[in-house]
Amino acid sequence: MLDVTGLGHAFGANQVFTDISLTVNEGELVCIVGPSGCGKSTLLRSISGLMTPKSGEILLHGQPVRGKVPGDLAVVFQDYSRSLYPWLTAAGNVEFPLKRLKLTTAERKERVREALEWVGLADAGKKRPRQMSGGMQQRVAIARALAYRPALMLMDEPFASVDAQTRFELEDLLLRVRREHDCTVLLVTHDIDESVYLGDRVVVLSRPPATVAADMKVELPAQRDQIKTRASEAFVSLRSEVARLLHGSGNSEENETEAAEE
Repeated sequence: MLDVTGLGHAFGANQVFTDISLTVNEGELVCIVGPSGCGKSTLLRSISGLMTPKSGEILLHGQPVRGKVPGDLAVVFQDYSRSLYPWLTAAGNVEFPLKRLKLTTAERKERVREALEWVGLADAGKKRPRQMSGGMQQRVAIARALAYRPALMLMDEPFASVDAQTRFELEDLLLRVRREHDCTVLLVTHDIDESVYLGDRVVVLSRPPATVAADMKVELPAQRDQIKTRASEAFVSLRSEVARLLHGSGNSEENETEAAEE
């Protein structure tokens, strides 16, 4: 579905990432992790068409993406409080992007009802963002993306701004919705545990200028549990390997200092 080849970007003289190549197949949930400042969000914005990279190629369904947001793509941002229109209800926020589609009013209303039900907000359609908790607001943002029925959903650290319990609930919500409605997802996170728990694959980026340090398949059952899965030997082993790769992506001076301290 998505093919990224040789992607590079810089802000002035600051090279953020270089020669990034990755693929996402239909139906996959792929997580991207990397050190702070390695350009994870910049990479996602480049893939979404919200910004234009300096080099490389991005193909969605074989068609180039460059500075233009594809019609069958949706983005869920970390900052849910700024991604929702405060003067619209939950239902109004979910419905808003649907107005660009050739749908009847009845079809839009049905999609809104269905999407809010998927994320557990069937009774919250008339509430405005200020009347909802952070977790509920992010559920609305996810519902808005799902109602659009995108071929690919991009998620930029979507659960980083909520408390731990809500984060677990939203992670499980994403797995359930993805399983039941066959979503394809590319998710950026700084949380190693989250990447292993959610992903079919974990793509690890190095320090800037970032490259792909590893592309790892997650060998865990499709049905996952916050307690049992995270306690399993396979989860712990893969989590440790991702952490090792991230730890090893530091510069030589940092590694020499750490070795001397040990």
